[in-house]
Amino acid sequence: MELLSALSLDDLAASFSKLPVFPLFDVAYYIISILYLKYEPGAVDLSKRSPVASWLCAMLYCFGSYILADVLLGESPIHYFSNNANILLASAVWYLTFFCPLNIFYKIVSFLPVKLVLVGMKEVVRVRKIAMGIHHAHHHYHHGWVIMVLIGWVKGSGVALMSNLEQLLRGVWKPETNEILHMSFPTKASLYGAILFTLQQAHWLPISKAYLIFFFTLFMAVCKIYMTATHSHGSPFAIFESGICYVLFAAANGDHDDHGNHHHHHDDHDVSHSAGKSKEEHNEGTRKRKTKKAE
Repeated sequence: MELLSALSLDDLAASFSKLPVFPLFDVAYYIISILYLKYEPGAVDLSKRSPVASWLCAMLYCFGSYILADVLLGESPIHYFSNNANILLASAVWYLTFFCPLNIFYKIVSFLPVKLVLVGMKEVVRVRKIAMGIHHAHHHYHHGWVIMVLIGWVKGSGVALMSNLEQLLRGVWKPETNEILHMSFPTKASLYGAILFTLQQAHWLPISKAYLIFFFTLFMAVCKIYMTATHSHGSPFAIFESGICYVLFAAANGDHDDHGNHHHHHDDHDVSHSAGKSKEEHNEGTRKRKTKKAE
C-alpha cells in the first residue's frame, strides 16, 4: 500500500471511483449495447416491421440488468423507467442506430477506433453497476453473501441473462443459446467481479472499494478492447477454469466414464449372450426340421 501511495494511486483510484458515468459513459454503454442488437439476425427487419418491438428490445439491452435485479429483490421491474433522461438518451441512440439517414451514425460508431473507445467506456459502467448491485443487496441482506453475488452478477450481465426473453420479443426462440449454458466473457467476468466485490463488502478482501473498482475496470476494459480489436471470442479465464475443473470435477467425470464403460461391457455381454442364444435356437430348429423330414 505504501508503494501505491508513493505512485499517487490513492488519489487516482479515489477520483476514478467518484467519476460520474452520466451522461458520457452511459451514452457509450447505450451505443455499444444497441450496436450489438443491430448485429442480431433479423434486428434490422424487425425495426422496419415493428418499431415498438425493436424499441423494447433496445430498452432490454440497455436496462435489462436493472429490470432483472429489481425483480429478484422484489421491487417494481419498471422502476428504472422513471429515469426520464436515461430513457430518452437510450431511445435517441436506438433511433439514430436504426433510422439515421444513410446509416451515418451506425458507420461512425462501428468504425473500429471509435468502437474500441466506446467499448472501454462501457466496461466502466459495467463495473460500477456490479459495485452498486453489491451495495444495494447488502442494504437489504447484510449477511446474504449469495444474494449479494447474485445481484452483482445480474447488474453486470443481466442483458445476457435475459437474452431468451429478448429473443421472444424478436420472434425467435433458441433455448440452446441460454447464457447459463454458454457463458460469454462478460458474464463470467461479472460473476467473478461480483464475488470480489462481495468479499470486499464483507471485509474479507483487504483492499478498498476504490482500488477494486479501478483495477477491475482496467482489467475489463483491456480484455474487452483486445477481444474486440482481434475479433476474439476466447476467454482469459480458460486456463484457470480448466485447471479448477480438472481438480474439482475430473474424478466425477472419470467415474461417469467408468460407469458408462461398465454398462457398455454389460451390454456387450448381453448382446453376445443373445447372439449365442439365437444361434442355439437356430441350430435346434434346424435339427428338428431335419428329424421331421427324416420321419
